Amino acid sequence: MRPDAIIVGGGIGGLAAAVGLCRRGVRVRLYEKSGEFGEVGAGLQLAPNCTRILGHYGLLQAAIGLGVVPERMRMLDALGGGELTQLDLAATEQRYGSPYLVMHRSDLHRLLLDEARRLGAELVTSATCTGYENVAGGARVAFADGRTDTAAVVIAADGLHSVARPLLIDDEPVNSAYVAYRGAVPFAAVAENEIFAHDVVVYVGPRCHFVQYPLRGGEMFNQVAVFESAKARAGAADWGTPDELDAAFAGKCRPIRKGLPLMWRDRWWRMFDRDPIMRWVDGRIALLGDAAHPPLQYLAQGAVMAIEDGWVLSEHVAGGGPAADWDAALAAYEAVRTEHCRRVVETARAWGRLWHLDGAERERRNTILRSRDPYDYSFLDWLFGPTALTPEQEPELFRPIALDAAEA
Repeated sequence: MRPDAIIVGGGIGGLAAAVGLCRRGVRVRLYEKSGEFGEVGAGLQLAPNCTRILGHYGLLQAAIGLGVVPERMRMLDALGGGELTQLDLAATEQRYGSPYLVMHRSDLHRLLLDEARRLGAELVTSATCTGYENVAGGARVAFADGRTDTAAVVIAADGLHSVARPLLIDDEPVNSAYVAYRGAVPFAAVAENEIFAHDVVVYVGPRCHFVQYPLRGGEMFNQVAVFESAKARAGAADWGTPDELDAAFAGKCRPIRKGLPLMWRDRWWRMFDRDPIMRWVDGRIALLGDAAHPPLQYLAQGAVMAIEDGWVLSEHVAGGGPAADWDAALAAYEAVRTEHCRRVVETARAWGRLWHLDGAERERRNTILRSRDPYDYSFLDWLFGPTALTPEQEPELFRPIALDAAEA
């Protein structure tokens, strides 16, 4: 049977979109290029603007059971180790109506995969997409083995190097010259280290930062080391190697030095984003997640934005199934999401610059951060608050969120 919607990409964004659309009565066929579904990586952070959507999908309690609801978010100085500022995440939950959650990427991926399967999404593996085109009444996808498939709408959730993106713009990923090393280890491996066992912690330093937080109910501990690669700046092809990792964090505070030997050294992630675009839809083909707006990770919103994309699109599907008005849904999706995601991408870049300052600028930053009110949410309301659907519509999902009268 022909599906109503085809999704290309079986990562977190594609699966979340499948969940949202299936809940609206849409027949979904999802294609994944790998031979099996899975997610590579370690921990991720899910802010209230994401966990409220998981709650709407009936998945939040299961996610909490798989992850950790941290007590605080702390920012510390990577050189001296002193605290610069913090957020009380319990108060954050009260403000935004949903918790801040950290969990293993593979656990979230499996949760969404199981839910998509339960809701009836057809899941196809070993399908490498090679092209997209609009056809009468919908869009078609072509695959490397010669197959094609057609539906009323095609959602390209195919990542940073999306095959569909060139339909909309001729651009390339932007190389930040930063690289990330990760390592999720049993908690026993760090129990004697100087850690905050219940918090999300980021040490910010000149041209580097180091992140730590617990996973899987406190059974595991996640670390991320990010630094600017001198080799990348020099144009070398072999950049971000372990020797650069060690050099970047030499002389940093003791908690970082004790955590660094636990990082995975057989793989690393070079950090790219793309310049924001304000058009994501070509006919019946729409970009979603990193295909549309790959960010740098400084706001921890990459997976969150992809989940938001699927939520917003599915909420605009009127009628569901074959009766859906896809042109209206895609127009609303593009109108709602592009400006918000542009702001996230550009703010993530600015936040990265702020974290990595050196010299007198670093000292000024530290002074400002130490003086801020830890209950000042003025820089978070736009990000953690309700995701807009239309100016006139406030779905039931968002009504429990209490904002000050001046912000309503």
